Amino acid sequence: MAIQKTEKIWHNGKFIRWDDAHIHVMSHVVNYGSSVFEGIRCYALPSGPAIFRAQEHMQRLLDSAKIYRIDVEFARDELVTALVELVKNNGVWPCYIRPIVLRGYGEAGVNPFNSPTEVYVVNYPWGKYLGTDAEQGVDVCVSSWTRIAPNTLPAMAKSGANYMNSQLVKMEAIINGYVEGIALDANGYVSEGSGENLFVVRNGTLQTAPLGNSVLPGITRDSVLRIARELGIAVVEQCIPRELLYIADELFLTGTAAEITAVRSVDKISVGKGKLGPITRSIQKEFYAIIRGEKPDRFQWLTPVPVGSKQPVGV
Repeated sequence: MAIQKTEKIWHNGKFIRWDDAHIHVMSHVVNYGSSVFEGIRCYALPSGPAIFRAQEHMQRLLDSAKIYRIDVEFARDELVTALVELVKNNGVWPCYIRPIVLRGYGEAGVNPFNSPTEVYVVNYPWGKYLGTDAEQGVDVCVSSWTRIAPNTLPAMAKSGANYMNSQLVKMEAIINGYVEGIALDANGYVSEGSGENLFVVRNGTLQTAPLGNSVLPGITRDSVLRIARELGIAVVEQCIPRELLYIADELFLTGTAAEITAVRSVDKISVGKGKLGPITRSIQKEFYAIIRGEKPDRFQWLTPVPVGSKQPVGV
């Protein structure tokens, strides 16, 4: 899906033109993948645009930077303000927001300490990531590529380097006719998709892999866990064997891009009855009611963007 450019990008505390956002080919990030980033959605509510879980996303960005020893001069609240101001200035919503912290142009070599830190925030219109209605469901496969192993790359950090692994999972799935691939961890247990967390429903219990299975601590994952517990659904975080995917009653993927998307089949084996299950449906219903402004924001997940009388320009 091609990116539709907007007018301004936030860079190190200032707004620059979209076409002026350049980095040098010898930047550390280009040569060694040294970046951390976030993906955030801003929704169009009846009351105006609102950013979903902005504080949590910015905290995870700073946590990722800390893990990689990248110093960021902006505090969490300053970065949240940057998100709000960018959406307001560009006048584009609903939209996807991409904050990225990277090591820029400094010295050659693996040592990153003499490369400057650059912070960018970009927003642009973006629709359905998995290219389907969330209720219709998608066909996925178990990837031949293993998720990054513990003590190799930190799976809890949302880093650009980690997504080389995700690209291998995604490309293999697409080439073989699937929408998404599910990666197993180094011990053969279910980890996650190329860019989503995974939930399994079996005998009325909602299961998801713990962070120790090379799982990114997803913001939407956490939202689903909170909604499920509030609805009285039994929730377990535990290791999930591959074969449970084939006998699950329901499966769904979660993430900022994917939101909550049902899985229709795994390796051409239908999930449950091959249609949206009741637990997936109930969680979806609550989630979408909040982000669409149909129900009160009881979890305080939405950060309003004050735009006055402006009308939405996004998708």
